[in-house]
Amino acid sequence: MLLQVREIYEYREMLKNLVAKELRARYKGSVLGFFWTFFNPLFMIIIYSIVFSFVMKAQIENYTMFLFVALLPWNYLASSVLQGLVSIVQNGPLVKKIYFPREVLPLSIVMTNLINYLLSLLILLPALIIFKIPLTFALFAFPLILVVETLFVAALVLLLSVANVYFRDLEHITGIIITAWFFLTPIFYPASIIPLKLKAFFYLNPITPIIESFRNIFFYGTWPEWNSLGLLALVSSILLFLSLAVFKHFQKAVAEEI
Repeated sequence: MLLQVREIYEYREMLKNLVAKELRARYKGSVLGFFWTFFNPLFMIIIYSIVFSFVMKAQIENYTMFLFVALLPWNYLASSVLQGLVSIVQNGPLVKKIYFPREVLPLSIVMTNLINYLLSLLILLPALIIFKIPLTFALFAFPLILVVETLFVAALVLLLSVANVYFRDLEHITGIIITAWFFLTPIFYPASIIPLKLKAFFYLNPITPIIESFRNIFFYGTWPEWNSLGLLALVSSILLFLSLAVFKHFQKAVAEEI
């Protein structure tokens, strides 16, 4: 694994170039270009504010921000999985032409979506102030929560991207699973309304502690639940180790399978 990580590090320039290429490609040909990175979350806030203030009045105070702080990390996960899943297959000609650590392809997708998420904070933080939600010292936990989520996302994307080379139906199955996963995660609703007999099942969902942690530090101004976050960090680290091992084993025949 250390040799694998070292090789990825040696190809860091390629990783940077792929991330830059992906960022440029997303808004290529559009008039506003890279500014859509800021406008997308801004428009989301405006739409949610209108819908949940005038059309569907929610019971939760400041429901727009309650929802928004949870949607951003969810979008980071979902976008990384759906785009990273096909990253090796879509770059088939490159894979067949030259040698490089194939891990770079899915990881470039994760890094691209991580950058988009970080840039969305430039909209989130002013919005929290506008909605009069106090910012507390709990925000210092943000980097740690983000690292835990990134470990989990990277592990998942690595595993799925190489699996998709051998089982192409995975691309369609994953879209359905992501939709179901979204509704089984406390994003639109607080975890407190989950029936007691179902809480254990809901907390088996690995993204639940992450969403709850982001909501705690941004919306409630409290520290995250350290025990559940620490457990998830351990699980994510083990999953990343296993994903790298599986990826290394199966990537040898990737060029032939594509």
